[in-house]
Amino acid sequence: MALKRGGKVTRGQGDKERGRIHHVSLSPLLRVSLYLIPLAFLALFYFYPLLSIFRLSLAQEGQPTLTALRKLVSTPYYARTLWFTIWQAALSTLLTLLAALPAAYVFARYRFRGKSLLQALTTIPFVLPTIVVAAAFTSLLGPRGWVNQILMAVLGLDRPPINLVHTLAIILLAHVFYNYTIILRMVGGFWANLDPQLEAAARMLGASPWRVFREVTLPLLRPALIAASLLVFLFDFTSFGVILILGGPRYATLEVEIYRQAVNLFNLPVAAALSLLQIGCTFGLMVVYTRLQQRITVPLQLRPRRITARRPRTRGERWLVGVNVAVMALLLVVPLLSLAERSLSAGQSGYSLAYYRELSVNRQSSIFFVPPLLAVRNSLLFAGATVGLALTLGLISAWLLARQRGQLGRLLDPVFMLPLGTSAVTLGLGYIIALAKPPLNLRASPVLVPLAHTLVALPFVVRSLLPVIRGIHPHLREAARVLGASSWQVWREVDLPIVGRALLVGAVFAFTISLGEFGATVFVARPQMPTMPVVIYRFLGQPGAINYGQALAMSTLLMLVCAVGFLAIERFRYGEVGEF
Repeated sequence: MALKRGGKVTRGQGDKERGRIHHVSLSPLLRVSLYLIPLAFLALFYFYPLLSIFRLSLAQEGQPTLTALRKLVSTPYYARTLWFTIWQAALSTLLTLLAALPAAYVFARYRFRGKSLLQALTTIPFVLPTIVVAAAFTSLLGPRGWVNQILMAVLGLDRPPINLVHTLAIILLAHVFYNYTIILRMVGGFWANLDPQLEAAARMLGASPWRVFREVTLPLLRPALIAASLLVFLFDFTSFGVILILGGPRYATLEVEIYRQAVNLFNLPVAAALSLLQIGCTFGLMVVYTRLQQRITVPLQLRPRRITARRPRTRGERWLVGVNVAVMALLLVVPLLSLAERSLSAGQSGYSLAYYRELSVNRQSSIFFVPPLLAVRNSLLFAGATVGLALTLGLISAWLLARQRGQLGRLLDPVFMLPLGTSAVTLGLGYIIALAKPPLNLRASPVLVPLAHTLVALPFVVRSLLPVIRGIHPHLREAARVLGASSWQVWREVDLPIVGRALLVGAVFAFTISLGEFGATVFVARPQMPTMPVVIYRFLGQPGAINYGQALAMSTLLMLVCAVGFLAIERFRYGEVGEF
């Protein structure tokens, strides 16, 4: 056994010292300083804004009061908003399960041509910004949408026969579209590793297919089903862009009501009280999830996917695969194609790039006009800054978590995941409240946008890096040390080449998340420095075919960037490693 101490290699320290070279040697002061960086970032830009929300909702003019909370309890409107938030999320989750479970079975048990590409394409809707999802469904089912244009041409109608905008139906459809891949990936991935011999044994004992599913497969799938369903419910519970655009003034979740109270009415105490209520609900869901996982998770003997999946043999199996592929294409691909097609359709002149050219034109000659192409530049600048911050903080955080295997590691791991379960709108409101006065007076600074984006992207970067860092074999570092490599050389020539692909995946995650982030950005972005999602929302809120066309063109550009980004993630992912 060889160890390097003070620039010299010594031997004979035994197995007790072996684990100490598992990581790069750093001085205690430098190690503590590095670890404090991500923790200080979370303290300043996550916990401090949330505490400011607590303080504002529970105090008025420096005195403790429950006025804002009492208003929530005594006003029926807020109770209806909470109830709508809960039941629409529950209904959306149920519909997503019903739509995606058959596809999860098909992807788990069958091999067919184009399966990998189709699975990657079905994940694109999930990484799209909610503002783009709303624009896609508006272009498909709105008054000027694809479906209405076809029906009017075929039936010779003067008015659109279908108008689902500002209805519950289009909200539910958009939520299924957005969260379909969660069920497909989480449940289908777990299902693919279940041993099919368990089901075969039950069938040999005389059980019907339904009884096999109910008494064998379903209990085994229960951990993945509950985890995926709870995650879908959480995303639907905190839905913002979809409800804001497709729901209109008639429907509002807690997320939308927080935005209206803070931005439209400037009633910050009530907005803070609503945020407090939402935080309580969100963390309550996380507690329920943890306890359910502890009760129902059982050890299983999982099998590789190449063994459990086979090609469809009978006509019925081929029909099952074909129908599910067709449904997936209809549900997940058609809205995106509609968005792109409508962005190229400029009135009676046929297909053209007119709407894209309009992105650089100030037709009203307004001195307050911000060219949409400038918003593209802003988004790219903010995304670049987010990538730098998120990779730096994520790499330090992942290294910290990889080193800490005991109680401290179990405590810190969920801390770095907390932003994932917190509403972006709540974070944006917290920034308005907490960062508008010294010592952190950043309210008017453009720096606040990449800081908010970094907080949203950090959990994804950490979960992309952590499994790879934990998987580096310590013998590789030991061999480099024995050959006389310094700590820096070990990091540069052993660790970095292994972690490099995971870093690239984390960078793409941070880049696409920053480009599409809307909930927090709409609060903290300066009016003269909007991002692409903010400009899309402005266009959709203004009358006129030109504004609508520019919104479609901008949404299509953002969709293409996010799609390319996710395909890059799939291309550069380190095997199946990574938790997203």
